[in-house]
Amino acid sequence: MNRILLIDDDVGLSELLTQLLEMEGFVVSQAYDGQAGLALALHSDCDLILLDVMLPKMGGFEVLKGIRKRKQTPVLMLTARGDEIDRVIGLEIGADDYLPKPFNDRELIARIRAILRRANATLQGQASADSLTLGDLSLDPSRQEAFCNDQLIILTSTEFSLLFNLLSSAGELVTKDTLSENVLGKKLMPFDRSLDMHLSNLRKKLPERTDGRARVKTLRGKGYIWIP
Repeated sequence: MNRILLIDDDVGLSELLTQLLEMEGFVVSQAYDGQAGLALALHSDCDLILLDVMLPKMGGFEVLKGIRKRKQTPVLMLTARGDEIDRVIGLEIGADDYLPKPFNDRELIARIRAILRRANATLQGQASADSLTLGDLSLDPSRQEAFCNDQLIILTSTEFSLLFNLLSSAGELVTKDTLSENVLGKKLMPFDRSLDMHLSNLRKKLPERTDGRARVKTLRGKGYIWIP
């Protein structure tokens, strides 16, 4: 059974969500403030973290930063409806996806299962793949590690999957629809910027090429091409 850590200061909502998740077969741990949530996230094994943005003692973004310093556990951020800036910041820091409150129970379960399917498929599929080397980059799928000129690049699991997919089709157009399904485990929806934000984060973490050329070319409305 998949283990979920729920970090939310709304005790009533947390109890309802815990009952819902347990009925769906998940094992749930709870924390009601940021400090306790971060401690649990770092010192316990869980398959996914549900993280609210507004938390006492330590805000959700700070909790996410603390998690990403040591772990790549998938994180689904819970944000206030309409707060686009919260979603952007969460994705920039390393969240895998976000869900605005109030949300439909079915949508929450669907998002959770999509993230877990993608994470499991990524680990299984990439673990069986050979190491991938292109130019100054090399990827070790079995350990989910990326290197540039033998220097380790710290990537989230989503960023690694995105890089792996782009490098695997270097020189070819990879559509946003394909990347959304392969990397995020969901169909691309209008106005969803998740994929764009993950690519932006990836671009920032990759060192510049010695020839000064861009690593990724964007074809507006179509997708991306990794430049060999």
